[in-house]
Amino acid sequence: MLEFNNSTPLTMGVELELQIVNRRDYNLTRGSDDLLQIINKTEHGYDIKPEITESMIEIATSVHIDHHEMLTELTAMRSLLVAAADKLNLGLAGGGAHPFQHWEDQRIYPADRYRLVSDLYGYLAKQFTVYGQHIHIGCPSGDEAIRLAHLLARTMPHFITLSASSPFYQGVDTTFQSSRLTSINAFPLSGTMPFVSDWDEFNTYFIKMSNLGIVASMKDFYWDIRPKPEYGTVEIRVCDTPLAIETAVALGAYAQTLSKYFFAQRELQPTADTALTYSYNRFQACRFGLNGALINPLTGTQSSIKDDILQTFDMLKDVAEEMGTDDAIELLRHRVLSGQSDADWLRTCYEKSGSLSDVVRQQSAVWMAR
Repeated sequence: MLEFNNSTPLTMGVELELQIVNRRDYNLTRGSDDLLQIINKTEHGYDIKPEITESMIEIATSVHIDHHEMLTELTAMRSLLVAAADKLNLGLAGGGAHPFQHWEDQRIYPADRYRLVSDLYGYLAKQFTVYGQHIHIGCPSGDEAIRLAHLLARTMPHFITLSASSPFYQGVDTTFQSSRLTSINAFPLSGTMPFVSDWDEFNTYFIKMSNLGIVASMKDFYWDIRPKPEYGTVEIRVCDTPLAIETAVALGAYAQTLSKYFFAQRELQPTADTALTYSYNRFQACRFGLNGALINPLTGTQSSIKDDILQTFDMLKDVAEEMGTDDAIELLRHRVLSGQSDADWLRTCYEKSGSLSDVVRQQSAVWMAR
């Protein structure tokens, strides 16, 4: 049975998976151990660790209530990482997928968890060399976590669209704004959490799955959004890693603001009908971004994802001002109104240079604040 470790409502943290690239042709390189060796020579207290393949490194913030403080922490973490990368002549980059790496060249990081994933999923484990941002929001109880996860599900196209930064994959333009989620779709336990009404019902589901030998822990669920009982949070997992840390922080603040609104609006109740449109809306966000269509499962009406995001920002205006997240919402609003996503910026870089190596060089310069 899973115990939900209740946490302070609306606390938040983010995790960012980063690309490690060489500075010759800006392909991925196996640099995580070397980076960690240098970083850990300094007592820093930050959560910096390897990921499933050796060309990835993950950073995670501490728990925050104020997104400005989270930005300060991430800026300090970036400085530490950049200094270590410079010593090794390595680059670090955001972006949901490296534009031209080949999955067969990747090497699984030698940790027990990743070896088990590789043994179970075969080549999919190496194809999992994609890079995402995860956002955690604190919840006061397991029941509230289930309710929040269901209510946030309708907004997942927003987070996909606002973070989309993986238009290129395996050397080609995929025509998607975010190709990263396609790699995750291949896992049998991806997609969405089943519709359960409360924490007890979720536990019943988990115990059945465990008894069938399908899962051993929550880590075995690759859902877009899931409760994280050991942290006492709901975890949003659909975002590509943005090119800049400021965008990552703004997305965390957006999730926090939405959550405050949903916690307060007790008349809003989850509905199983969200599942009817979820996959369609998710695909539209991945493929077309702001120009995608979004169907409201409650009204049956259709709008553009762009209009739905802007309407939601307007709805959250008072909540954002109360929380002090209005500057983060405005940063995201500006990105929407400009019509320029990270994916669009990467495509523009390629149109100008004709070189995917140069694209990675430029996206690395953005993340490293060069």
